[in-house]
Amino acid sequence: MRLRALLETDALGLRLLGGEDELDRTVRGVMTTDLRDPSRYLSGGELVLTGLAWRRDAADSEPFVRILAGAGVAGLAAGEAELGDIPGDLVEACTHHRLPLFAVNETVAFATITEHVVRQVSGERAGDLAAVVDRHRRLMTSGPAGGGPEVVLDLLGSDLDLHAWVLSPTGRQIAGAGETSLPGPVGAALAGHHLAATRTGRRAPHRATVEGTTYSLFPIRNTGRGALPASRDVRESVLSDWLLAVEADASDWPSARLDLLQGVTQLIAVERDRRDAARTVRRRLAQEVLELVQTGAPPAEIAARLRVAAPVLLPGLGTAPHWQVVVARVEWGDTEGRSATGTPAGPGSSGSDIAGGPVAQALLEEILVDPAVTGPDTADRIAVAHTGEEAVALVPLPALGAPAPDRDAEHAEGPADGDAALHADVLLAAVREPLSAGLADDGRLTLGVSAAVHSPEGLRGALEEARHARRVAAARPGRVCAAGHHELASHVLLLPFVPDDVRRAFTARLLDPLRDYDRRHRAELIPTLETFLDCDGSWTRCAARLHLHVNTLRYRVGRIEQLTGRDLSRLEDKLDFFLALRMS
Repeated sequence: MRLRALLETDALGLRLLGGEDELDRTVRGVMTTDLRDPSRYLSGGELVLTGLAWRRDAADSEPFVRILAGAGVAGLAAGEAELGDIPGDLVEACTHHRLPLFAVNETVAFATITEHVVRQVSGERAGDLAAVVDRHRRLMTSGPAGGGPEVVLDLLGSDLDLHAWVLSPTGRQIAGAGETSLPGPVGAALAGHHLAATRTGRRAPHRATVEGTTYSLFPIRNTGRGALPASRDVRESVLSDWLLAVEADASDWPSARLDLLQGVTQLIAVERDRRDAARTVRRRLAQEVLELVQTGAPPAEIAARLRVAAPVLLPGLGTAPHWQVVVARVEWGDTEGRSATGTPAGPGSSGSDIAGGPVAQALLEEILVDPAVTGPDTADRIAVAHTGEEAVALVPLPALGAPAPDRDAEHAEGPADGDAALHADVLLAAVREPLSAGLADDGRLTLGVSAAVHSPEGLRGALEEARHARRVAAARPGRVCAAGHHELASHVLLLPFVPDDVRRAFTARLLDPLRDYDRRHRAELIPTLETFLDCDGSWTRCAARLHLHVNTLRYRVGRIEQLTGRDLSRLEDKLDFFLALRMS
């Protein structure tokens, strides 16, 4: 469709503010955003809808419009609900960049425009689809949030007698028609079927029979914000996409009926896209806290950031919560760029080419939601960041009262091992089956959970503790593994909570002389020390591992003892070196 057609539709209530010469541009989609930089979610040809929440002052308009123009969007439609008249600086910026600008009357919901564009772009469909979409538009509530997936599913039931549910990749129910809920085990089994079929490249819809009932499974792919190019590896999105489960066998449906369901998935994808925008705030908070913790920021600075995060993650909470840290990592072992079935997986498909951090981030956001709770907005307590190849979740816990007896000082005021705290052994219980299907034979998920802490000083220790626990999980067999702080060895449990200044002083006193000597003489004293301790002080095994003569090894160990004043035949000195290496 052309931009010009939008002005000719009175129900949309659009008013052209600039760009009359550009109205023959083709609209290929629609996206709603209030991000200051939405470029990573744009693929070109979109009509961008915005409520102007990104605009703080006049200087913000030009860079925002420049980003849209550079991404090749078709036009910009700004709502009048918040600011009234559209600011002149935005009009000027759009004129400068030759970007058509529309004003959206405050009485018109963004959902109305979105669904009109989706319907037009999708082309002529069967009459029943047109009826469903049209009724859905009329039933949408005012405001950009719309009526939600439930409205679409209710119409599928009333108009077409189809029972359907929207499921997360783990099988958790996002939405359902009426009061009919899909049992948790059934949802998990359907998600597993869907993920396995997607990984093998089978064409949707996928047919699955669970407990004697046949379902057809349709992927709900993101076609707006954050959409991946079709050529990208399926593993980058398979663990985060929603699916539509319909209680019917679609294998003999006519093309018109299949088109109907594809249109419904597009409507739900638009709704998901709007709701996902709320995650950006929580992700940003988690990223800021994680960076402060990892860079050793003062506890007062971390505490200030936590005070900002607490009202967002736990609205209405009167006191500062306790916190737990969860670390997850998704790794793909497919180093030869082949799919689970042995067929080529496409461009950039080797496991090492897939960015694991974003995949783990989206997956961890889903795993941390209680599987018994339905709805798409139940993750509002979860802030997940990603750094490198791992995702880190900052999970707030409300105070649970008096501490359990005989607990260590760091956790003395933290939650007892009660219902509110996260436990590694139960986190993955409900999701292991579907995730194993999605990981197939070349993927792996490992997860570590820290103990709860009650102060900013404890967060760095909690982060290291969760990372240690994840490494414990990684040493176990299986596609989906988790470990908690209770499973860590004693020294691993204690080391994360040693104050930073004590760590630095202890390691510097023992290791700095060796590092300085290695820099000057390339003597490899530090690697020699690590191997010597790893071999339990055995001269022959250590020499063999280092490919050295035993006399050369004795010379190096003697140099270590001379530089540090320690005796590596003494258990106490061996232990000190061991701890120093672990803390460095």
